[in-house]
Amino acid sequence: MDAAHPPRRLVGVGVGPGDPEHVTLKAVRALEASDVVLVPATEASGDDAGRAETIVVTAAPAASEKIRRVPFTMADRSGVTARRAKAWETSAAAAIEAFEAGAQTVSFATVGDPSVYSTFSYLAGTVLGRFPDVEIEVVPGITAMQALAAASRTPLVEGTEVLALVPVTSGLDTLDRASEFADTVVAYKAGRRLPEVLGRLASADRDTLVGTNVGLPGQRIVPASDADGPANYFSTVLSAPRRTSTGGRL
Repeated sequence: MDAAHPPRRLVGVGVGPGDPEHVTLKAVRALEASDVVLVPATEASGDDAGRAETIVVTAAPAASEKIRRVPFTMADRSGVTARRAKAWETSAAAAIEAFEAGAQTVSFATVGDPSVYSTFSYLAGTVLGRFPDVEIEVVPGITAMQALAAASRTPLVEGTEVLALVPVTSGLDTLDRASEFADTVVAYKAGRRLPEVLGRLASADRDTLVGTNVGLPGQRIVPASDADGPANYFSTVLSAPRRTSTGGRL
């Protein structure tokens, strides 16, 4: 495609777990250079700005007037449900509508990283089905596990250690298998199963933390022994090996 007709671009932009200062310079540039910025609006946010939108407005204020909310459901735990499929179609339709109205670049801002349990890949696939010439770009973002590791000063992995990231929605058996081979285990989406997750990870050789809303003013980071009740969606469990010497894992 020549310079007079530049290609349409769909950009998945990771905006990190919550702290606007965790948004990368590249992400800010991508958001501010976009014609339209799509942000997810979930059941929890209602009529208010959701987490991704709040981060975008603070980190990239020049993009504020370009924001369009698209509905996303967080109520379905797993599987391609009718409600979830409709949400994907709605977000893709918003991108397609923007392109048809003349937008050259459409961004989708996602909490965390677009390549880690993000809906961006589904959105991109649907848009490509309509506009196969659209260029897809992904701008990585800081993940919740990185933010929790930094805030708690817990190295995710050292030396030859192995890291496993497990969505609890895949089942506690998956968590058990990961615990057998991985030194550090991170669990996402624990929800109401948090007590069970912590029970499975309990070990004299591990230190386990639960972080909620990490990077925000109301963040809470507690040891497993102080975690009570179910976890909300933005909670992360970090279970790392107990390290007793410097460089002992090399």
